[in-house]
Amino acid sequence: MIFQAAEIVPLAHAFMWPSLRAAGFVLVAPIFGAAVIPGRTRVVITLALGMLLAPVVPSAPPLETFSAAFFLTIVNQLLIGVAIGFVVQLVFDALVIGGQTIAMTMGLGFATLIDAQRGASVPVVSQFMLVFGILIFLSLNGHIALIAALAESFRWAPIGTDFPAASAYQAAHFAGYMFSAGVVIALPAVVALVIVNFGLGVVSRAAPALNLFAIGFPITMLFGFLIIMFSLKLLPERMNDMIDMSLRQVETVITAR
Repeated sequence: MIFQAAEIVPLAHAFMWPSLRAAGFVLVAPIFGAAVIPGRTRVVITLALGMLLAPVVPSAPPLETFSAAFFLTIVNQLLIGVAIGFVVQLVFDALVIGGQTIAMTMGLGFATLIDAQRGASVPVVSQFMLVFGILIFLSLNGHIALIAALAESFRWAPIGTDFPAASAYQAAHFAGYMFSAGVVIALPAVVALVIVNFGLGVVSRAAPALNLFAIGFPITMLFGFLIIMFSLKLLPERMNDMIDMSLRQVETVITAR
């Protein structure tokens, strides 16, 4: 069987465009873009997603290979994939911020671990919240919903659609909301620890000879762990709301509506 170039090029383009968008997605998406995942594994995931999406992606407009429009479309596909992964990644950044706020308040800010998602040092409380959040994300089939959002993005922004500049503003606005969500996650523990510190201050005034450095740190840490334990039951519901909101925000960011 002899294949002509006119037959091979459209088939190559049909596989290349979804693979490029999947490459941007895998680069920054939660779990898929974790620093511990080897580069070869990411390439395999990208190619697998490209093969799965190619049959359901609408036909791309004909583009001359190596033309200016061709390279511009490549950049647009990568940016759209990065935007999808970035928006959902903000949910886990909110957990890191919440855990860091709690850790600084209870005196555990100096205890850090390497975050497997980003390869950077984060407080142990943030790491605990992040691992717990990833388990919730997987239990809610968030990874499947994330791939479904990637597939739906070809309906929201077909191949050949320019990535709007206003999408950066939409992503920054949603990032601000996620930072506030992280503070809300940490708020119960912070308020309770402030009350504990206030009580220790009253004790120090009533008994000046008492060494607060010897008993204040263990008491604050003990109450911090108890508050984290009791507040964990609220985290799954909060995670569900944030994941649902981030998946809805994906369409807003891509289309810049």
